[in-house]
Amino acid sequence: MSAPSIDPNSAVYTTDEYGRPFIILREQGRKTRMNGIEAIKSHILAAKTVANIVKSSLGPRGLDKILISPDGEITVTNDGATILGQMEVEHQIAKLLVQLSKSQDDEIGDGTTGVVVLAGALLEQSEALLDRGIHPIRIADGFERACVEAVKHLDTISDRIEYSKGNTDNLLKTAMTSLGSKIVSKEHQQFAQIAVDAVLTVADLERKDIPFDLIKVDGKVGGSLADTKLIRGVLIDKDMSHPQMPRDVRDAKLAILTCPFEPPRPKTKHHLDITSVEEFKKLQSYEKEKFQDMIQKVKDTGANLVICQWGFDDEANHLLMQNELPAVRWVGGPEIELIAMATQGRIVPRFEDLTKEKLGSAGIVREVSFGTTRDKMLVIEGCPNTRVVTIFVRGSNKMIVDEAKRALHDAICAVRNLIVDNRIVYGGGSSDISCAVAVSRAADEIPSIEQYAMRAFASALESIPLALAENSGLSPIETLTEVRARQLEESNPHLGIDCNGRGHNDMKQQFVYDPLISKRQQYLLATQLVRAVLKIDDVIKSGEADE
Repeated sequence: MSAPSIDPNSAVYTTDEYGRPFIILREQGRKTRMNGIEAIKSHILAAKTVANIVKSSLGPRGLDKILISPDGEITVTNDGATILGQMEVEHQIAKLLVQLSKSQDDEIGDGTTGVVVLAGALLEQSEALLDRGIHPIRIADGFERACVEAVKHLDTISDRIEYSKGNTDNLLKTAMTSLGSKIVSKEHQQFAQIAVDAVLTVADLERKDIPFDLIKVDGKVGGSLADTKLIRGVLIDKDMSHPQMPRDVRDAKLAILTCPFEPPRPKTKHHLDITSVEEFKKLQSYEKEKFQDMIQKVKDTGANLVICQWGFDDEANHLLMQNELPAVRWVGGPEIELIAMATQGRIVPRFEDLTKEKLGSAGIVREVSFGTTRDKMLVIEGCPNTRVVTIFVRGSNKMIVDEAKRALHDAICAVRNLIVDNRIVYGGGSSDISCAVAVSRAADEIPSIEQYAMRAFASALESIPLALAENSGLSPIETLTEVRARQLEESNPHLGIDCNGRGHNDMKQQFVYDPLISKRQQYLLATQLVRAVLKIDDVIKSGEADE
């Protein structure tokens, strides 16, 4: 048997106190190390690869991606955050881009593809500057200065739009811009109206606060996207616990319980020995007595509908039916909280605590069924708290329902952003081209080496209109140069890429609205990420120990 080969660089030859020789191995695992420009270029390559994956899904003519999870679950989407979130990414810098799109999604809710495309373009531009021998920190400083200029220019080209509960046209146009690139674009007028109505129903316009937990988005396969509707109340995927209970309850008084309909039991493991028929009958009558007692306590408060978080057995169900007390079981925690908020009832943990004052109320609670299936759902409407709404999405398959939910989330976020800050910039890449021109102009006035980085930043900003033109089947460079020249000639920052083939480039007339805070956040987040990547010049990866 041959002796294992030892790397002379990772071993030291020495002797013990008796002069016997032995070898000390420096490390049991293999470490890999990359440093300097080689490390930065490796990071840039990884980021470009990720950005190129989502680039083709940007804009109204962007293409969708199909993602198959390890257990065979299929997702079809063009939402940047969803695509990156479901991809199994190994590279450390690629993971940073995934987190970048997630932070844009968490903060703004829309523009997740654009921010990744911009970050990828900035890193691509910095590669050319590194080849010219410019230090990475000088490049990062130049990008920071350019970002400040771009954000400042966004403020100057932004417009304030007016809206009120009676005048929702501008909010509608913003929601339609957000939905234009989604799978629901066929019904985007209807979906935009639903998003605007949902936000304005729950919004506190004085405080500019939109509590998202009051908007529930639920979906069911069947029907078409056009059957999607807004319910002013709560929809739960449950039905009455007994098939003979009434299908609808008017002027409902709801007892909302988190205690189960069953006799009290010890909390620890219990063991009950029954040795005779009499004992069994005694236990049976005790259980029945307890059930009757519980039902009576509910009836005494005047409740005519029970919403229970837990299940109950057939005997309790039969007794509830006999006592003409409709009940719904296995209602989840978040849904119970939503029902309590809508009906202004209190969630009661014990039957002893149940009083008339703690009941919720609703105009009508009705069971709805779908098509020829036996699926049923409960709708609670006419609630005292009119700010709770449910968006009920329909679609021909699960994939479309899930994508419609994601599209609605983006549209709701776009409307929310406008209520928080009612300034907009125009889409179609018009604001990016205008900012690129402004940054190039500012670069000419800077004597230091950062001017190269600022020009590179301007070129990177043009990657968004280039991708829009390419995805729309136009000649990218020709279209971009023509629009840029017209912007300078006419001093009109609203000219962008005509993705929808309307025959003119004025995004103001096409009503392509982008909330200002969304665009500003894209620039700031992308620049921060690129600065972090450019500052990393050494990657030391600990290897696995040899078997």
